[in-house]
Amino acid sequence: MIKLYFWSTPNAYKISILLEELTLPYEVVPIHIGKGEQFSSEFLRISPNNKIPAIVDTCGPDGKTISLFESGAIMIYLADKVSSELYPRDCANRYSVLQWLMFQMGGIGPMLGQAHHFRKYAPEVIDYAVNRYTNEAHRIYGVLDRRLCETEYLGGGNYSLADIATYPWLRPYKWQGQNIEQWPNLQRWFSAVRARPAVQRGLAVLADKVDRTGAKPDGERWNNLFGDTQVTQGASVSGSGDES
Repeated sequence: MIKLYFWSTPNAYKISILLEELTLPYEVVPIHIGKGEQFSSEFLRISPNNKIPAIVDTCGPDGKTISLFESGAIMIYLADKVSSELYPRDCANRYSVLQWLMFQMGGIGPMLGQAHHFRKYAPEVIDYAVNRYTNEAHRIYGVLDRRLCETEYLGGGNYSLADIATYPWLRPYKWQGQNIEQWPNLQRWFSAVRARPAVQRGLAVLADKVDRTGAKPDGERWNNLFGDTQVTQGASVSGSGDES
């Protein structure tokens, strides 16, 4: 059985969608990051960087339990586990998918995440940061649109890990100051991915827990997500005997 340590974030949705696409049975373990549950010693044994998602697979390689953190690594592991064509076996197609998966991990996620932060969550408006990351989001959307003018999906002709990884980050495009209608190839792709039943099921995970008010976090929730707790909890737990 696979345990998915989850909260409703783009990176976590990547894994719930993939599990649904692969039709692998899994159990969701909520980790409420606003309440600081990501700093518990139990979770840090699985995800030492105190981030979701993470998984524990009790039927891993050689039948042994394995735990994994980092969404890209989890995606490759799960696709390899069942030899899924979402991560092709032949080298040319595999590396085509891999490069766009890495683009999501190294570019799309970090840059759009900063756009979310400075446009929506920052305690004060910093014009330079807002403009910097809004413009970078615009550039990234252009990269994706050009790619999707050439191919049906990001990795090539077939839907793949690259599409699953990218889609959750583009769902809040308005938070990033973007209008997806400006990018016709990207909009075509976006609609096709959104319509997939497994995508809809993956996005429904913990739907009742999602805060849809759009309220900016404050107090303890702010500290757990963005503030001092990230440093103080991480430092104190990683230095304790339980975590050595």
